Amino acid sequence: MNAPTLEGAARRIAFLGTGLMGGPMARRLLAAGHAVTVWNRDPAKAQALVPLGAVVAASAAEAVAEAEIVFTMLSDGKAVEAVLFGAGVADALKPGTVVIDSSSIAPPIAKDQATRLGAMGIAHIDAPVSGGVVGAEAGTLAIMAGGDGDVIASLADVFKALGRVTHVGPSGAGQICKLANQQIVAITIGAVAEAMILVEAGGASREKFREAIRGGFAESRILELHGQRMVARTFEPGGPSKLQLKDLDAVAAMADLFSLELPLTQQVRQEFFGFVAGGGGDKDHSGLLLHLEALNEARNKTGGEEA
Repeated sequence: MNAPTLEGAARRIAFLGTGLMGGPMARRLLAAGHAVTVWNRDPAKAQALVPLGAVVAASAAEAVAEAEIVFTMLSDGKAVEAVLFGAGVADALKPGTVVIDSSSIAPPIAKDQATRLGAMGIAHIDAPVSGGVVGAEAGTLAIMAGGDGDVIASLADVFKALGRVTHVGPSGAGQICKLANQQIVAITIGAVAEAMILVEAGGASREKFREAIRGGFAESRILELHGQRMVARTFEPGGPSKLQLKDLDAVAAMADLFSLELPLTQQVRQEFFGFVAGGGGDKDHSGLLLHLEALNEARNKTGGEEA
């Protein structure tokens, strides 16, 4: 597979999916001087990038027609499949184009898409990201890239605008690392939320508790950002809980595939399932606190017996 030939120069990039994460990522690419054509299912989110120099395409296939690099940042594997192979994108790509999928999807889907695109002369990199909207806006995303190492290296200037890229292995490896990241995020959110409930029950201030342990062994980006959301009780996404659950479902599927027991992940997945089923799907995943608070309120109302 030939790598792109314009390393270090402005690239012709198509960005498909300009929502919470894709929008700021596209803005970073525009600010770096790349020529970016955008498409989004909701055209208004793409139009917002026009004042920054983006060209809006009427369809995903139209967006990629002249691109040498195509980013996809979509909700799940079904959405990526529908755009790449259902909406004519794969057929519209020129041989030698590189598709960089930054969506969070199941590793087997990423591998299958890489194989199918490879047969068409198209390179595929699965490059999911971590760092949330804050990291996307600041260009400090952690990018986990699976695929051909030479192709990934040739895209250093593109990834530089977005954050720090690490080649983690062959096709699908980026997605398995993202799932592992999401395990840590979900479990840590659960741990911080439970700690908040405990300290308040014991008469301490949640705000002062968080302040007191900052810089200690419990320090983390979760404590810094999500812990503050729990203190302030602001749960606009960020990272919607329904997508956190989607990733945990994918972890469970991979655990079954590899015959693994992951009890902590299993428990936090159950709690996110309850939160989403109860109407919390569009709240930030730090809003799991609300679900755990409700469990404890129900327990207290029944005199200590589980509801």
